[in-house]
Amino acid sequence: MNAVTLASPLTLPCGAVIKNRFGKAPLTEGLADPEHRATERHVRLYRRWAEGGAGLVVTGNVQVDRRYLERPGNVVIDGPQDAQALARLRAYAEAGTANGTQLWMQLNHPGRQTPRRVCEQPVAPSAVKLNLPESAFAPPRALTADEVDDVIARFAHAAKVAQDTGFSGVQVHAAHGYLLSQFLTPLVNRRTDRWGGSLENRARLLLEIVRAIRAACGPAFPIGAKLNSSDFQQGGFDNDECLQVVQWLEQAGLDHLEISGGNYEEPSMMGSKTSEGKSVAESTVKREAYFMEYAEQIRAVTKLPLMVTGGFRSRASMEQALASGALDMIGLGRPMCVETDAPDRLLAGAESVGAWEREIRPPKAGMGWFALNLIRHGDGLDPDTAMTGEEAIRAYVANEEATAQRMARPAA
Repeated sequence: MNAVTLASPLTLPCGAVIKNRFGKAPLTEGLADPEHRATERHVRLYRRWAEGGAGLVVTGNVQVDRRYLERPGNVVIDGPQDAQALARLRAYAEAGTANGTQLWMQLNHPGRQTPRRVCEQPVAPSAVKLNLPESAFAPPRALTADEVDDVIARFAHAAKVAQDTGFSGVQVHAAHGYLLSQFLTPLVNRRTDRWGGSLENRARLLLEIVRAIRAACGPAFPIGAKLNSSDFQQGGFDNDECLQVVQWLEQAGLDHLEISGGNYEEPSMMGSKTSEGKSVAESTVKREAYFMEYAEQIRAVTKLPLMVTGGFRSRASMEQALASGALDMIGLGRPMCVETDAPDRLLAGAESVGAWEREIRPPKAGMGWFALNLIRHGDGLDPDTAMTGEEAIRAYVANEEATAQRMARPAA
């Protein structure tokens, strides 16, 4: 058997082929118009990523309900799409599938992680508010049983629209504390109906969504999921539960799994701390991948193609990770905010990516810094790696406020 390399193609269970082992991880863009439709900025950004050599490009959050957004500027698919909206999605898909790239639409519902600037009454499995300032996130109300059923239909509808407009597949976002992740954790899901209690009940919504998408889109359409290896919170969704859910997802017909961890309350997906506040294990830092050790455990219980995102920078560590057999794809997130051609560089022999990276102070400025550089790509500009943290905070907050003010707002 030939050794797996970064250039090796990957065949998914559904039969689709990803041309190499690089995946551009989903990154929120905030580039939609006031009607939550795709724009020319998406076309510019995703053409850059497609031409940059990644085998798989996953979009940022596309919401399934315009009442509940992850941030202002999310694309939304939540009902019949008019001719203009469909044309824009087709242009988006055409740009993102250039160069033989698989472009998957990430589908999401933020649940209680809906910012107050876009919604005064978010929803969740149960009325459990975030342990964060209420100035940013209002307390949620619990979804009714009928509304939970509606969430399933919304995901399936959005997936079918994605398929019909030329996207290569979809990824269901069940990580980072968004709605499906909220259903998985007993800290937020305190329901006593068929959607709460046992792990089987808490995982039911995610599994029903995967099955509904498969029924809507057919056996050959790739369906992926993003799942927390753990929430890293005492009493929350843990690694043992993750291992069981992964096996259920494989049985439900999933094609691809991206491993991550954490949520807004415990942002371990940023790769710096554990739930106890300790630094990430030295061995993990040396291997760069934040969630590599969890991938090794998941590999022991599933044959699903696995992508690990977070921390990879050197080609040597990427090759070592693939050779270990613990994962099948290298997920690149932050490096692709600046070097949209990072995969091509690495495939051509570059030793690493991210030489421009530095510690951004204050730490809370990091998300804005990377988000603003995505916007620059969408505007056809070069990234600004000299931007300071304070500049990033001011510009990011101003952008979010201005985008929110322009939005069309439905009643919750």
